[in-house]
Amino acid sequence: MAWKKNLKGAVAAGVLGAAGCAVGPDYQTPTVPSPAAWSSKPSNGLTDIAAAQTAWWTSFNDAELDSLIGRAARSNPDLRVAEARLRQARAVRQMSASDLWPTLEATGSFARAKQSKNQPLIGALPLPPNFPFEYSVYQAGFDASWEVDLFGAKRRALEAATAEWEGAIESRNDAMVSLLAEVARNYVELRGGQLRLEIARRDEKLQAEALELTRARFEAGVANELDVTRSAALLSGIQAATPPLEAAVRGSMYGLAFLLGLEPGELVAELSPSRPLPLSPPEVPIGLPSDLLSRRPDVRRAERQLAAETARIGLAKSDWFPKLSLNGDAGLEAVSLGKWFEPGSLFWSLGPTLQWRALDFGRVRAEVRAQTAVQEAALATYEKAVLNSFQEAENAVVTYAQEQNRHGALAGEVAANRRSLDMANGLYGAGSVNYLDVLDAERSLYQSEDQLAVSDQAVALDLIALYKALGGGWEPRAAEPTADSPTASSR
Repeated sequence: MAWKKNLKGAVAAGVLGAAGCAVGPDYQTPTVPSPAAWSSKPSNGLTDIAAAQTAWWTSFNDAELDSLIGRAARSNPDLRVAEARLRQARAVRQMSASDLWPTLEATGSFARAKQSKNQPLIGALPLPPNFPFEYSVYQAGFDASWEVDLFGAKRRALEAATAEWEGAIESRNDAMVSLLAEVARNYVELRGGQLRLEIARRDEKLQAEALELTRARFEAGVANELDVTRSAALLSGIQAATPPLEAAVRGSMYGLAFLLGLEPGELVAELSPSRPLPLSPPEVPIGLPSDLLSRRPDVRRAERQLAAETARIGLAKSDWFPKLSLNGDAGLEAVSLGKWFEPGSLFWSLGPTLQWRALDFGRVRAEVRAQTAVQEAALATYEKAVLNSFQEAENAVVTYAQEQNRHGALAGEVAANRRSLDMANGLYGAGSVNYLDVLDAERSLYQSEDQLAVSDQAVALDLIALYKALGGGWEPRAAEPTADSPTASSR
């Protein structure tokens, strides 16, 4: 039959279209030079061993931190936004994939019609005898259409949508990296603030005892009033440092509650008991600078955006070429239900449609130039992301190593100040020095202990910044298309 021959021709045309070329540049991942080694040789526990991507926070061996991070990953608002955008990008990709295939629509209709009796002719023919001026029309059938992808417009659109979806995955991963680092940073600041509060309160208690002792010695005529006022001033200074520390501790609790999607006070009872500051692991594997290109989600996202914009150049160029569509419809139409299944009620049509923009006054050429500029901007953005990753990682490596050096020096200072205070107390008791020397020793010890606590906190914060700069803390949640999948994008 004729319709079978037409159907065979349509299938053949579709196969040729699927195998046809796709106009526009084929994407290739750009080659970006990367340093073979770190500018500063890793030290103080940093090694060139490949860094782990996930669960870096477990190296702190803090169960509370692990719990907070797990809850944040389930309920953080920013992460939920990234997840929603990922689902949106996945749906857009599925829509682009469906454009490669024919569409089929089922239709059905009923109409009651009445012709004018004052119209004596139908065209140039006389009205037949007993012509029904009022009648019903029943119709049902199928409409099918298929735009054959001769020059790859739909394949380029799918390639762009796939790259956008993969970019949304990396955006979600980047949000996860930032979230985990922010939770850990707030937690370390909380424990560091509590440690500094403990030091301040202990020194406040000791200084209050020293003030009482000095007053007693003054009343006994052993010390002078100047010793009393100096001791009281030192106590007031220690007391003045406490309120800002308490405010910082409470602010860290509120910050953690926000990151977990909770109201500000919901974690106060849980986090108020002091716990030790998380300690850095003895060895931190950081890998090589070149690993950043595959580890950092922001770099991977920029690369996927470049792939999407490259594919859109081909999509713009496809408007230069004709578009071939295959259209058909078939069904039954009758003026009464009794004649519905008679052979005469069958109707069908099948045929191609060719469209070609013959004159557009340079519109397509301008669209291609505009998209090429967008692609060049995406390339520059990718190169910037790569350079930024190197800079952040190098800074984090140096900062972490140098803070550890500072921490060692401060630990030595605290030990020396403790010995000085013991000596000053002994000499003061023997009458060899005045009380000012004791106060100076106490002040020096308090300041050095506080600075050591700040350095303890800074070491942990710098390590968190290093993990973030290395791109650690994410894991894929959505399966990427396989290399042999017809919907996979070029890598």
